Amino acid sequence: MPIRPENRHKYPRDWKQISHRIRFERAGGRCECIGECGRGTHSGRCPNRHGAPAYGTQSVVVLTVAHLNHTPEDCGDDNLRAMCQGCHLHYDREHHAATAAATRAAELSAGMDPLFDVTDFTDYPIDDRINDILNQAAIAEAAQTEEP
Repeated sequence: MPIRPENRHKYPRDWKQISHRIRFERAGGRCECIGECGRGTHSGRCPNRHGAPAYGTQSVVVLTVAHLNHTPEDCGDDNLRAMCQGCHLHYDREHHAATAAATRAAELSAGMDPLFDVTDFTDYPIDDRINDILNQAAIAEAAQTEEP
């Protein structure tokens, strides 16, 4: 997933090299998720490979690196997992929801208007929203990351 500018200081200077090593040397360009994402769409290791069509959607797979404990400062190999954009987004869904709720609460307490009206999306299924956001983020990350 792309790193937000306000969070860049949390990552080590050599993050691009760490990410590349996890995705392509350790994982061999294939998603390492074995179901911990909670999608329930694959048994065993996810079949998605970087740059190939994703199973089910046929969108282009972008391999990302997930921090299993959601702490970007913790870049030990045991805390990092190469994941396709679908698995990564689903793995992080509760963390993203909590972060979004905290942001909305901070905006309200500061008297700020929210950036968007959440009710605008009531007729748009949550999985479609997640996939659209994830695909946009993955495309942006791919543009920022050197690939083999």
